[in-house]
Amino acid sequence: METDDWDFLSSEELDSLERDALFQISQRTRNSQSQLQSSVTSSSSELGQHCPIKPTVVIQDPRRSQVDANAKFFPPIDATKESDNSCPKELPKLSVKFLLHTNGNIAAKFIYDPVLVGAFRKIDKASWNAKERLWMFPISSLLCAEKVLTEIEGYNLEVEKLDPLVQRAISAASAAPDLRERYEMIPSHVELKLLPFQREGAIAVIACVRDSWPVLILTPSSLRLHWAAMIHQWLNIPSSDILVVLSQWSGSNRGGFRIVPSNTKGTIHLDGVFNIISYDVVPKLQNILMSSDFKVVIADESHFLKNAQAKRTISSLPVLQKAQYAILLSGTPALSRPIELFKQLEALFPQVYKNVHEYGNRYCKGGIFGVYQGASNHEELHNLMKATVMIRRLKKDVLLELPLKRRQQVFLDLAEKDMKQINALFRELEVIKNKIRDGKSKEEVESLKFSEKNLINKIYTVSAEAKIPAVLDYLGTVIEAGCKFIVFAHHLPMIDSIHQFLLKKKIACIRIDGSTPAASRQALVTDFQEKDSVKAAVLSIKAGGVGLTLTAASTIIFAELSWTPGDIIQAEDRAHRIGQVSSVNIYYLLANDTVDDIIWDVVQSKLENLGQMLDGHENTLEVSVSQPRSSPGKQRTLDRFLKRCDSMDDSEDRPKVKYPKH
Repeated sequence: METDDWDFLSSEELDSLERDALFQISQRTRNSQSQLQSSVTSSSSELGQHCPIKPTVVIQDPRRSQVDANAKFFPPIDATKESDNSCPKELPKLSVKFLLHTNGNIAAKFIYDPVLVGAFRKIDKASWNAKERLWMFPISSLLCAEKVLTEIEGYNLEVEKLDPLVQRAISAASAAPDLRERYEMIPSHVELKLLPFQREGAIAVIACVRDSWPVLILTPSSLRLHWAAMIHQWLNIPSSDILVVLSQWSGSNRGGFRIVPSNTKGTIHLDGVFNIISYDVVPKLQNILMSSDFKVVIADESHFLKNAQAKRTISSLPVLQKAQYAILLSGTPALSRPIELFKQLEALFPQVYKNVHEYGNRYCKGGIFGVYQGASNHEELHNLMKATVMIRRLKKDVLLELPLKRRQQVFLDLAEKDMKQINALFRELEVIKNKIRDGKSKEEVESLKFSEKNLINKIYTVSAEAKIPAVLDYLGTVIEAGCKFIVFAHHLPMIDSIHQFLLKKKIACIRIDGSTPAASRQALVTDFQEKDSVKAAVLSIKAGGVGLTLTAASTIIFAELSWTPGDIIQAEDRAHRIGQVSSVNIYYLLANDTVDDIIWDVVQSKLENLGQMLDGHENTLEVSVSQPRSSPGKQRTLDRFLKRCDSMDDSEDRPKVKYPKH
């Protein structure tokens, strides 16, 4: 062992060296004794050549007295068997595990052994990473590493190799074109100001491949004009070169873009330099898209492609796979679980991610209602994506001056009359759960589970209606503070009630939900951002949770929760983004003994999985320790809630009930 090897030895490895030395000493002692025994056996064998009786060694039973007349002996032992070399000696064990590192290299992990260290020194481009205590080498040296390890003799060597899916993904990524050589083509103002951010960063990449234009952009309907404005601003593209397909147009075209209606009876010609369409019209235009020569395709908010059965997913994937450069953008590429990433990965590398069962068995085990609804091998999936397809920049890393989020739970006190229907529905749910438990046939159980799901969705809706009076009462206190604020809700009755309440209080506000025309949304956002008189924004979690910048407010209120954590995080970030100068205070209005108790834990559980998968660590909705309106009856009411729901399953619509994390 060379002296410089001692520099990276831990105390555990030094102990291992000591144990190895003691083992070798004991082996030498045994060998000496074996040689002596062989000498004795050899002499006995020579004696046997002159004597017809086979020599034996007889051992008296020590438990009996030598004077005992009935003394017996153990069966004779053939001394010649002691020197039988046909019995193999047990070889010392060594084990090596290959891992994929986030930098794209292969890492080898093993307990220190001089034989293994010597072997890894022979591997091309292998080096010791003292900080992480791993041997590292590029994927191109993997075959060499496996060959070197097979040449080790005298040891029982176990090697845990990379999963075949991981190997294929790395090989495919290493063969993809590298844009770094074109980096110098990015205009300096784009490079310096935009590259760390999502959509603007994509614009910087587009600038690198100008010779591959025209460009196709797939986006949610609410962001079509937003994309047109950004491209016009940052790339100095004439407005007439930017074509936007809209289903309806009722606003003024101040940007001067080419507007094409999607409901036209004639053929739509996508002949702009930049062509912007929504996911919803992709199925209608798929033939046109496939026959067009779009070498650059961008899919914004790519988690819209999570559902493998959705028409927009089925139609969009071939368009992305055909492109020379495909760019998928999303702050939350998976909203709930790893299976939601599969179609996005397939869009980028169809030859690698071509078997959903291979991916599902590796990364999606553990689900109750389907083998691919769970999560497994978080760290490997995180490293695989980061090494091959994912550039993930967190706000805390690139926006060092962005203020913190402060989350708080606010527990509402609901009137007993508002709780009557919820309590009745929970009693009905308990009856269904008992029937499922006692079901006699698969068909009966499946039918009951369908009824159970519908009932939980009804509880979700009724809980929202029951919360309305308490939510409005809380908003009254917010109005008195005189600050700008944003209110998110999910159900239409809740959104309507909040909006009407603000109008009744003569509070100028904007409202954006699924019925708000795309052409009107940006104007509403501008009013909220620029007019001091506009104090509130009433938004649906789905329609108002993406693509909008509402940094004029630093107070966000969730009147309801969503089952999907990605939707909640996206909604929070409407105010928590570049341009925000104040800490963002987020208030979750929760009602005891309603569906809120269930959803909060479901969201927390899903966020833990997503954090490990996307960021390499757990992520949760951390709330402040101090609660502004903590309910003194929380424990009592939740105990009753647990009693009637203790058998509920853990799924998106049938979660396992636990105590909320305060």
